[in-house]
Amino acid sequence: MHAKDILIDGYGRIQEEVHDTVDGLGPDELHHSPAPGANTIAWLVWHLTRVQDDHIADAFGLDQVWLVDGWEKRFGLDLPRADTGYGHTPAKVAKVRVAGADLLTGYYDAVHERTLGALRSLAAKDLEGVVDERWDPPVTLGARLVSVLSDDLQHIGQAAYLKGLVQSAAA
Repeated sequence: MHAKDILIDGYGRIQEEVHDTVDGLGPDELHHSPAPGANTIAWLVWHLTRVQDDHIADAFGLDQVWLVDGWEKRFGLDLPRADTGYGHTPAKVAKVRVAGADLLTGYYDAVHERTLGALRSLAAKDLEGVVDERWDPPVTLGARLVSVLSDDLQHIGQAAYLKGLVQSAAA
């Protein structure tokens, strides 16, 4: 198995978890906050998708799906166009509201397809290329791809846990 195949598998697992987590949830559940100021399922899934979209686009010299494929307009959030959710205050988290899970999965699926296309184009040597010199040591493409994978898995895990809380409270 090649490194890109491992990455493709890993990102595929995120897609599965995104769908499993939001499946069957309505707006009230997607926006439920377990405590004042805490993240919601909708925010967590939106954020992990925005980060993947932003970071993959940057690493591969692509346009963000959010901006070029109309997702920003479909979501209609009262946030800056390029916002990914980093450093959001509780007030900004509360601005991420969606009519339903299909908007979240639709955007994630579009980003996932872009990610897969980028990953399929990789040669092993590409993973060693530097994509961000603002860090010491500079960040390689391989490190960036693993970082995004890790961040996304953490956030979807949080969303899945929150779904369990929401569903157990309703039972």
